[in-house]
Amino acid sequence: MDTTSPLISVDELVRALDGSQPPVLLDIRWQLGGPPGAQEYAAGHLPGAHYLDLDRELAAPPGPAGRHPLPDPEVLAAALRRAGVRGDRPVVVYDAGPATSAARAWWLLRWAGHPDVRVLDGGLAAWRSAGRPESTDTPPAGEGDFKPRPGRLPTVDADGAAALAREGLLLDARAAERYRGEVEPVDPRAGHIPGAVSAPTTENLGPDGRFRPVVELDRRFRELGADEQRVGVYCGSGVTAAHQALALAVTGRSAVLYPGSWSEWSADPARPAATGAERG
Repeated sequence: MDTTSPLISVDELVRALDGSQPPVLLDIRWQLGGPPGAQEYAAGHLPGAHYLDLDRELAAPPGPAGRHPLPDPEVLAAALRRAGVRGDRPVVVYDAGPATSAARAWWLLRWAGHPDVRVLDGGLAAWRSAGRPESTDTPPAGEGDFKPRPGRLPTVDADGAAALAREGLLLDARAAERYRGEVEPVDPRAGHIPGAVSAPTTENLGPDGRFRPVVELDRRFRELGADEQRVGVYCGSGVTAAHQALALAVTGRSAVLYPGSWSEWSADPARPAATGAERG
């Protein structure tokens, strides 16, 4: 399977599934506040896909490290083995469409050392739009052999995120109104990390729910200053930030992820919160 891009189109995936080494398919449907992804998976999914639970298998329990801390490597390993993930076989992850939760799985697998992971561009919505078949059958547990080796992608803690905001470029992937501090539906305080720059992930996508062309994404990140300094990404709990990292990767750029993100930062009263539209 061609891995020149971290994204794969429906047509490319169909060809890959017909090839000599078809990819393992992982369904990562999840959204804040529900409905539960497992129910949506049961109602219809890509044939042969295994479902992974973002809250339980792709994150540790919420706590001082945020709402979606990085998972225990053993928990992650067990989930990937059950899904049939192997170190020598490609993996394609997808969600309902915007690629937010799929990006979390992509980032985690790359962080854990898997060499060949791609995200279905447009997700299940694109698959359905192309008239491709779905299944309600749950495949039997796989016999994967992949062993996570955490740390293959860089991360920072709260101090590191603060330093990046001062000395580099820290992109806030949340909606602009949350960055400005006008609303905060989930976390303890409104606002953003001082010095961070607003860069909502919704602007990575076109009207059809697919990622914008590379030339447009490249221009977006260049205008944000991503070519001139070390880039970090954060969001509410480290999920949407992975979408930003994925969009950057589409353009050939790399990013450091702050897993605790605003859910960790805002829970610490010693950490300052900035508001308004300007960087600061």
